[in-house]
Amino acid sequence: MKANKVARTFCVESGKHFRLKDCDPAATGHWRSKDHAAEALQQGIARTAELQDKLYAQNNWALLLIFQAMDAAGKDGIIKHVMSGVNPQGCQVFSFKAPSELELQHDFLWRTTRCLPERGHIGIFNRSYYEEVLVVRVHPEILKSQRTPPSLVGKNVWEERYEDIRSFERHMARSGTVIRKFFLHVSKKEQKRRFLARLEEPEKNWKFSAADIRERAHWDDYQTAYEEMISNTATEYAPWYVVPADNKWFTRLVVSTVVVETLESLDLAYPKVDDAKRKELEAAKKILISKK
Repeated sequence: MKANKVARTFCVESGKHFRLKDCDPAATGHWRSKDHAAEALQQGIARTAELQDKLYAQNNWALLLIFQAMDAAGKDGIIKHVMSGVNPQGCQVFSFKAPSELELQHDFLWRTTRCLPERGHIGIFNRSYYEEVLVVRVHPEILKSQRTPPSLVGKNVWEERYEDIRSFERHMARSGTVIRKFFLHVSKKEQKRRFLARLEEPEKNWKFSAADIRERAHWDDYQTAYEEMISNTATEYAPWYVVPADNKWFTRLVVSTVVVETLESLDLAYPKVDDAKRKELEAAKKILISKK
């Protein structure tokens, strides 16, 4: 089975029957090991670089990649490895943590909207506006700090936010921004192993945060929030990919494959030169040849 066929098995375009418990965080398809998948991943990285160059030159489409996950699922590593071949000039990465005082003065989509990719560019969100239906849902007291008028924060607040997100993503899709969303699905057992590695290996100590342990205590609440999020925001125009994340090498392969497939679907090509431009180029060439 080719990598692209494996990737499609993790795509969710409709959340009607989606259940997170049906997704195995340790799945690797027919790929047996990191070495087995290494060549395919390198081909994907090279192909991404080639397609990104055409995306930038054509300057019509934009691509937004959104990564959501529990702590230690490997978001940073995915971005570092899968996008290692792209030209930084045409790629922007934004990480969203707790909102600033300025950001709290606006609606929940404002701070991420400012960071959307330009045409011809790839934008990467390491966490995103989806934090507003994840962290805020698990910790509803955060709603109070957002200063939304209390009369607007009713029992349907999460359904309303899902609706706002779907409408926003539909608008972006209709405007030429292609959206692909990844939930890196790591198991609780594997997360524990990675946390212990951060504690026991000096070179990984900097990655550890006590907040990670506090959030781990809410594991079940987060799983429910992720399932509801995917169920309510998976669409054909902005699908979710629920990617097994217990084996980093396989996670990277799946994400790379999705990126390549998405860019290939846009029928990208270098702009064609018209007759007037061609004459201009020929004139410039003659001048260069005739001059020392």
